[in-house]
Amino acid sequence: MSLQGKTIVITGVSSGIGSDTARLLRLQGARVIGIDRNDPMLTLDGFVKADLSTPAAIDAAIARLPDRIDALCNIAGVPGTAPVDLVAKVNYLGLRHLTLGLVKRMAGGSVVNVSSILGAEWPARLERHRALAQTASYDAGLAWLAQAENTVPQETCYQYFKEALIVWTVTQSQTLFMEHDVRMNCVAPGPVFTPILGDFVQMLGEERVQKDAHRMKRPAFSDEVAPVIAFLCSDAARWISGVNLPVDGGLASTYL
Repeated sequence: MSLQGKTIVITGVSSGIGSDTARLLRLQGARVIGIDRNDPMLTLDGFVKADLSTPAAIDAAIARLPDRIDALCNIAGVPGTAPVDLVAKVNYLGLRHLTLGLVKRMAGGSVVNVSSILGAEWPARLERHRALAQTASYDAGLAWLAQAENTVPQETCYQYFKEALIVWTVTQSQTLFMEHDVRMNCVAPGPVFTPILGDFVQMLGEERVQKDAHRMKRPAFSDEVAPVIAFLCSDAARWISGVNLPVDGGLASTYL
């Protein structure tokens, strides 16, 4: 697997999975440009400081990115302990806006979205997620979510928008592949030792965490997720599109 000479944009580059992915991609010969609201603590080939919760900020970031991009890794996200509207904006609407704003620069390239094992229950809400996926823009999606019948509860907002991300990725992937020659996939980690792991535990509740503890050896290290993202960015994965790939130490398999 070689990424020599590829230009790759990574959101959430300043910590956790984003940081380890950036290190690995640079070791593989890629030119890495990071986007984050926090300053990076690693060497990059370019950096755009941006809050990815508003379309104006995203458009400003897009204007500072190169005309040619080979891959986009959407790793930035906020935990479910954040307000529902912020989770919706960063983890779904903003991610979508950024991706669609860059696809015309990415012919032959790859988009990798970081979902979660918590998105596994998307079939139970498939029609709702399809309806949100079909909204035409960031503002249209926000308006759809503002409707009373589409209210998302705080306690399940993180998993809800990870479910929505999986559905959007899978349902839109073939359109991007056919019309723009851009592959799009998800990577779905289980718990990971990152700065938001504590929020993850708080969000699920101690009882749920203890109940599920026997299902896995341990949380992942972020450098165990990064190589899978790197693979999906590479030409070795050139015929993989529209998948949601668990990277969870087998955790998902224990629910069958």
